[in-house]
Amino acid sequence: MTKLVETWTNATKAAGARWPAIFALLALGGLYAALPSSLLIGGSRWLLLAVVSVLIVPALVSHYKGAHTANQVLGYVLNGVVTAAMIASLALLIRALPLHLEKPQELLQSAAALWLANILVFASWYWRLDAGGPHKRAQRAGHTRGAFLFPQMTLAPDKKHGAGFQEWSPNFVDYLFLAFNTSTAFSPTDVPVLTRWAKVLMMLQSLISLLVIALLAARAVNIL
Repeated sequence: MTKLVETWTNATKAAGARWPAIFALLALGGLYAALPSSLLIGGSRWLLLAVVSVLIVPALVSHYKGAHTANQVLGYVLNGVVTAAMIASLALLIRALPLHLEKPQELLQSAAALWLANILVFASWYWRLDAGGPHKRAQRAGHTRGAFLFPQMTLAPDKKHGAGFQEWSPNFVDYLFLAFNTSTAFSPTDVPVLTRWAKVLMMLQSLISLLVIALLAARAVNIL
């Protein structure tokens, strides 16, 4: 009985660390719903939020039951769905530019929504993929290796112990900060990138951010 309670407590604690990632997925559904109807797939404003909400339930259940492989697969599906929706809306917005299908105000609002969506989408991918994912990171005493070199990882053992970072591990906010910096500076700032897959994702995120800021937002400002 004691072991069961301990297992449930650990699962609850781990699930609590996942809530920011879940809120990010729900926020992506809300940003998608805020786009003009011409940028929506199938014209359904709440489709993405409904799909995300439905998929989150089995993802949480599988996590609580310890079915980590199923949870990981569902996480990839969730990230894939929101990524596809964002890229499709961005393509529709770029296509609408020369046709002047969107009003200037709508164009600015769409660009802002897609820029924020870009940050949340890639923060979710970094959080999901780095060092084997959130479950494997939680099994380790501390975060010493991964695709990103966080400042806490570079501290000397004595300084790390003194700062209370000896068992430090990145959570979703750390990856959100990384994604925000990538979208604003078009490059990492305080977190060097170590692996090729992470470099490819960061290049893709920077490219999307550049398209939104340099092309869409600038175009909207010019025609106001």
